[in-house]
Amino acid sequence: MPLNAELAAFLDAIPLPRYEGEPAAYREKMDAGMAMRPVMTELPRVEDRTIPGPADAPELAVRVYAPSSAPGLPVTVFYHGGGFCIGSIASHDPVARKIAAAAECIVVSVEYRLAPEHAYPAAHEDAYAAYAWAREHAAEIGGDPDRVAVAGDSAGGSLAAAVCLMARDRGVAQPTFQLLWYPGTGLDAGAHASKPNDPLLPAVALAWFTEHYFAKLTDDQRREYATVGLAPDLSGLAPAHVVVAGEDPLHAEGVAYAERLREAGVPTGLDDHEDLSHGFVSFADFVPPCAEAATSSYAALRDALAKG
Repeated sequence: MPLNAELAAFLDAIPLPRYEGEPAAYREKMDAGMAMRPVMTELPRVEDRTIPGPADAPELAVRVYAPSSAPGLPVTVFYHGGGFCIGSIASHDPVARKIAAAAECIVVSVEYRLAPEHAYPAAHEDAYAAYAWAREHAAEIGGDPDRVAVAGDSAGGSLAAAVCLMARDRGVAQPTFQLLWYPGTGLDAGAHASKPNDPLLPAVALAWFTEHYFAKLTDDQRREYATVGLAPDLSGLAPAHVVVAGEDPLHAEGVAYAERLREAGVPTGLDDHEDLSHGFVSFADFVPPCAEAATSSYAALRDALAKG
């Protein structure tokens, strides 16, 4: 199916990364661009904090978003996308704000370590540490420790999925819910070649990200948490909602991961937006079809957190 015309026109009008050179230069450009973007979703409380990182690692920066001053709100730990190399709390500030407002929850957005300065498993361990902190300190930020979800887009979706596996294997309570927007799972990497020209995730980008974060993986690491779709056992994980885009090279592996979760007995919803591209949630403020597509994701998260 052709890319949605409104989304295609928007992408044609903005500069897109070329995915060459070192990631640090792209981070600076992204943050500079976000500093000029107006806040579209106002919230009563937004605060920056630092929390403990994994053992023998630096502290983590997080940004906490609250949609109201009501006590005991559910919490969602959010991991930004960017191929484990780019992206930040700042780049995904609009997405975090939308989640907080639409899903009626406190959002903890995590500034995890990036590659190539920090290769696997740095981001994964940071993601897990942030989830463990949120469960332990939810009340401190006005949240309910018994209703803590994880969510992420792209690489962040992969991290959210991995956190569920890590929590299970380490004897920590599962998240209430996992919302995975177009995650990379590694289940159908052969399908990447059939969709090499996604505007946000062309073939060159997949190679660039992999080179920086996953270059030195062992087969055991791939089957553990690095490539969640290759994990031998997906049982006992949090209920999930997987969102995929038809023009995304990660489409097939996202669908396959949802199917594997279901086969493992995990209640799993699947949203398949056939005419959208990778990264569409980030454009919800500007492209109405993207905003409409994101609505069901927010509703799924809100409903799951309301049930607890």
